[in-house]
Amino acid sequence: MIESIQTVFTPSNVSFLMQGLKLALLISISVVILSIIYGTVLGLLRNYEKKFLGKLAGAYIELFRNTPLLLWMLTCSFLIPGSTITLKGSLALFLYTSAVVAEIVRGGLNSIPKGQFEAAHSEGFSFLQTLWYIILPQCFKKIIPSLLSQVITTIKDTSFLAGLGIMEFTRSGQVILGKVTKTSEVFMIYAFLALVYFIICFSLSSVVRSWHKRNSQNV
Repeated sequence: MIESIQTVFTPSNVSFLMQGLKLALLISISVVILSIIYGTVLGLLRNYEKKFLGKLAGAYIELFRNTPLLLWMLTCSFLIPGSTITLKGSLALFLYTSAVVAEIVRGGLNSIPKGQFEAAHSEGFSFLQTLWYIILPQCFKKIIPSLLSQVITTIKDTSFLAGLGIMEFTRSGQVILGKVTKTSEVFMIYAFLALVYFIICFSLSSVVRSWHKRNSQNV
């Protein structure tokens, strides 16, 4: 057992795995930030714009939410010219995640009483000022747990990038798998990947639970 551990977790292998984890987290953070911005715009359009742009946003959201993420990664990798495979895969993850975030935002918007628009209008606020200063702050306060849950999902979804050959965390583990021969060593690699994902995602899940508990106590 000790010999297998020494064979699998050499300094070079651990460094290689950590580089993959670093890339996975970098992609996750970038995708989440951009998805929150774009998803908020989509959610606002679908909720308040009833004409062409609202219908277009709705079609976009439903298309990406009801089709597999891996399918979009493969589509982007084959159809988008130029760029690197990492950017293509990240773009697919961004397009998919932004659609999910848009629905989270729309749910938060729908939880805000409609009378707040009338009250703000009576105080001289424009529609955009009402959204920016009154509606969106309340909306994001309500949806923070859902957004954190989506961060967890996005981190796990980066493992799909391994199917494109992108050297993120899961793919790094697959490369090391090609260097081992014993069943116990294969198990160690998979167990290590699962453990790292678990630690990261469980930590974020604990933050979500803590947020829920604190908010329920303040109600």
